[in-house]
Amino acid sequence: MFFQKKKQDIGSKIKSLFKLGIDTETFYEELEEILLEGDLGPRMTMDILDELRELGWKNKLNSEEDLKQALVELVSSILRPLQINPDDQGLWCFLILGVNGVGKTTSIAKLAHWYRAKGITDKIVLAAGDTFRAAATEQLITHGQRLGFRVVSQGAGADPGAVLFDALESARAKGDHLVIADTAGRLHNKANLVRELQKIHKIVANRVEPHRYKKLLVLDATTGQNGLQQAQVFHEALGIDGIILTKYDSTARGGLAVSVARALDIPFLFLATGEGMGDLTPFDPREFAQELISRIL
Repeated sequence: MFFQKKKQDIGSKIKSLFKLGIDTETFYEELEEILLEGDLGPRMTMDILDELRELGWKNKLNSEEDLKQALVELVSSILRPLQINPDDQGLWCFLILGVNGVGKTTSIAKLAHWYRAKGITDKIVLAAGDTFRAAATEQLITHGQRLGFRVVSQGAGADPGAVLFDALESARAKGDHLVIADTAGRLHNKANLVRELQKIHKIVANRVEPHRYKKLLVLDATTGQNGLQQAQVFHEALGIDGIILTKYDSTARGGLAVSVARALDIPFLFLATGEGMGDLTPFDPREFAQELISRIL
């Protein structure tokens, strides 16, 4: 290896890289390894390097700042933001998807808190559709009690579709505007998961207008390229409308988001940066790209 990355600080890493010369193949080999360490994934890394080579020759990138700026432009052009603002003209439903452990239940509470805090709507119902984990239902009920949102739930092992049906009918009867529903995330049994989600999807799709029904995937930013595989499974099963990236703190590189955006063309709604209810930030592609590049370079 030209240099031992684990022993070098970020500043010396990029300085050593530029000593190679941007027009050398060794430069791109070393940059490839750095980008892979940033969780960008092999395919995404090769795409970026190909585009960077072209920019390097065309625009004569010959400084650290030139390289970082070029990478920010490339990354931000791949990412898409999404804003969803439920109105009071009909019932909305957010179906929250994701594997166990990514923070689905907490994200539901944060979403409800964010929409109320922004004055968009406070007529929100939470649906405990993850009936396979008693702890998930208990956690959602606790969040609902603390935040003042009604939670529709049934006992452990109940039919998730029945929970969603009850939540939607109850919300419509009481004049609520938004149902945010939890779901199970047992990815180890893909066939059963897909079958269950498609059943739930049919129940919601028959009761909520298409433009008011959003399937939102929660991804853990620390999972790296495993998150891309998760996104592919859920997207193939239902078609994902948007993503919430959780656990985006100092330990997460964040390159997963770029890989998912390039491979599946799914936009991002929010970044969750902490455990607090206020730790939810609308996704901004350029800000995210700048933060990502600063973390990996």
